[in-house]
Amino acid sequence: MKTIIITTLTVTTLAFAACNNQPASHEGSHTDSTAAAHHHDAAPAAAADVTTVQPQFTDVDPAIATAMKGLVDGYLQLKNSLAADDDAAAGKAGQSMSAALAQVDASRLTADQKKIYDNNEEDLKEHADHIRKNVGNIAHQREHFVMMSDDMYELVKAFGGGQPLYRTHCPMYDQNKGAYWLSESVTVKNPYMGTKMADCGSVKEMIDTGKP
Repeated sequence: MKTIIITTLTVTTLAFAACNNQPASHEGSHTDSTAAAHHHDAAPAAAADVTTVQPQFTDVDPAIATAMKGLVDGYLQLKNSLAADDDAAAGKAGQSMSAALAQVDASRLTADQKKIYDNNEEDLKEHADHIRKNVGNIAHQREHFVMMSDDMYELVKAFGGGQPLYRTHCPMYDQNKGAYWLSESVTVKNPYMGTKMADCGSVKEMIDTGKP
């Protein structure tokens, strides 16, 4: 049973970027990620409520924690490359993620940890490989980054990422279907819209390190 502890943290000093400069609105505190997902994206320009998520596992093997940090580093490198419209750098970051996945020693996972890792490992490998091979087609890289971001969210929510991570939402990607990504900062740099709409999006959650 998941032991994720979700608390509500009101962060009035975080910066939130609005898309299309639409009017602000406020929906109050969120108590879980589902509620957060319904937050109005075009809303807060200066204040908002962000839920804080503690990683599920507190008994992660140090070698696994190190491997997860390497995976997060590769993911963030990829995210920043897409935000800069740099498909070549994104391809290299995809390669880095493949290498980081190879460093995860699954024999060090508990049964519950392994279940979550196994549910995401092959998909992550596939997305990293597609992104690596599709230099010159940044639109396709971004398509895979959407799914990769969901997989990475499941992993860091379970294991932590070695640093605070911010789950951010772009409401406009893919004809307003929207998409999430993880960021090392509350400053919005949209990997889906790139430099043409760099600050489109809003922070929904902060995933804590899980460290005391």
